[in-house]
Amino acid sequence: MEAPLIGGVRVRKGDGQTVRLRRGSSLTDLAEKIGLEPASLVQVLFNLGEMVTATQSVSDETLAVLGAELNYDIQVVSPEDEDRELLESFDLEFGEDLGDEDDLAPRPPVVTVMGHVDHGKTKLLDALRHSNVVAGEAGGITQAIGAYQVATEVDGQPRAITFIDTPGHEAFTAMRARGAKSTDIAVLVVAADDGVMPQTIEALNHAKAADVPVVVAVNKIDKPAADPTKVRGQLMEFGLVPEEYGGDTMFVDVSAITGEGLDSLLEAVVLTADAALDLRANPDMPAQGVAIEAHLDKGRGPVATVLIHRGTLHVGDSIVAGSAHGRVRALIDDLGENVTEAPPSMPVQVLGLTSVPGAGDNFLVVDDDRTARQIADKRAARMRAAQQAASSRRKTLDELFEQMARGETSELLLILKGDGAGSVEALEDALSKIDVGDEVSLRVIDRGVGAITETNVSLAAASKAVIIGFNVRPTPHATQMADRENVDIRYYSVIYDAIDEIEAALKGMLKPIYEEKATGSAEIREIFRSSRIGNIAGCMVLSGSLRRNASARLVRDGVVVTTTTIASLRRERDDASEVREGFECGLTIANYQDIKIGDIIETYEMVEKPRN
Repeated sequence: MEAPLIGGVRVRKGDGQTVRLRRGSSLTDLAEKIGLEPASLVQVLFNLGEMVTATQSVSDETLAVLGAELNYDIQVVSPEDEDRELLESFDLEFGEDLGDEDDLAPRPPVVTVMGHVDHGKTKLLDALRHSNVVAGEAGGITQAIGAYQVATEVDGQPRAITFIDTPGHEAFTAMRARGAKSTDIAVLVVAADDGVMPQTIEALNHAKAADVPVVVAVNKIDKPAADPTKVRGQLMEFGLVPEEYGGDTMFVDVSAITGEGLDSLLEAVVLTADAALDLRANPDMPAQGVAIEAHLDKGRGPVATVLIHRGTLHVGDSIVAGSAHGRVRALIDDLGENVTEAPPSMPVQVLGLTSVPGAGDNFLVVDDDRTARQIADKRAARMRAAQQAASSRRKTLDELFEQMARGETSELLLILKGDGAGSVEALEDALSKIDVGDEVSLRVIDRGVGAITETNVSLAAASKAVIIGFNVRPTPHATQMADRENVDIRYYSVIYDAIDEIEAALKGMLKPIYEEKATGSAEIREIFRSSRIGNIAGCMVLSGSLRRNASARLVRDGVVVTTTTIASLRRERDDASEVREGFECGLTIANYQDIKIGDIIETYEMVEKPRN
């Protein structure tokens, strides 16, 4: 029996069976699963109005359309499920404590400090750990996640608390959200003089989404304008009712400057953890956790700040973190001291990875370096395919014809390099939200952590892209190559500046919009014949002014007869460049002789219209 026609191509249809594909699969991957030629799938999609090559990563929507057409139930495996299946193939499991109930031991609570920009989050942590982080931050804004462990005493018992400081700037929403997901308790910092601000609500929503208890630190109570009662009233509108008002949220008045209330805040965190959470983990199993931040250090190579969720991480362990792998060469705690092991809830910097993991990537200890490399390579391939599918812009035939009709749209290509994985991700997230209409688009073609290299410059030169360096500089050879290839490299240390400049650049790429502005009109009162120059119109200027070479239209009985320019203009016997309202003149118009008494000549100019 002959195969039916599908999208103009004879292809054997399925009978509704399920096909599982990883995100970012190509038509070749699908063809292998269902036993068809990739070329026939390319032809089917082309006839359906979409152009995709056989090896190109395909979006989920396109796979769904193709599946419906071929009568297959195509299921795109989520990254989480795919990662779980990958680990299961190596007999590994992430996210569960191994062992019996007796193996679990208490662990310190992990606390995320959240709140509006400039409400004193980092100063509060400074006061708790007696150091000065703010002095090193550009513009006073925390632009990377830091993690610190603080010791306190509650009911005579020594207790440790791990604090994660999340950036306060609104562009770091993604980093703040990830901070909340790595945490047990959220401390919401609100300035007593400022009250609840937009990012306060945003931070609270992240904490609620992560389903973690909230402790409110009302900061800056040393200021004259401080009003802690007002803050309590504002937060009650968002469901945070203080314990003193009969609710279940602990509010603590603190001052990062004077140190008032800091012990009470630590006690509130410990009491909330004891009351609402069962914080235990198995310290004897192979370590698992999350990479909070990662960067490329010039002397030490890739450095990842990791938070241990369960197990104990030792020097010499083989680990895999996202698409990075390696053997732990050194562990450094938040005080800069070398340690040999890191128990649950302890933040440490890990040295020894082969590449920089992404901020928020899960890490786990595996049996040997070979296993770590295999898992990392498969993850890297999967991430590359998913990224290509996300960044490949679907172009249908209709869109192609539209673009051909109006001229190709402009596109600004960017290469992002930053000091930390979280910074790069946050910058890309902020830039992707810039919207200046359909005429101009922005696309990030590459991103990475560390110095700007010759590879980045050569890619920028080939693709005519702009390189954005966030707290990083190019290597000497890259600088020379950029000068030679005329590649534009921009450097930023504060994210506001990068967003503003890129938005201005996109607006500069927009084609100008012109509007017509009337400059004058004149009525033809007499016509003079000349054998040398043709018909000369004797006119009275009715409004504005007439200029030589100005754009003009000839209007007869309200109908435009021709559009032309004023070829010559005379006032009495002298040539004139301009004749104003109320004066008579003689003029000729270019390439048109059929003028009549009573015709109106209107002049105008095209003026660029400012965009909103």
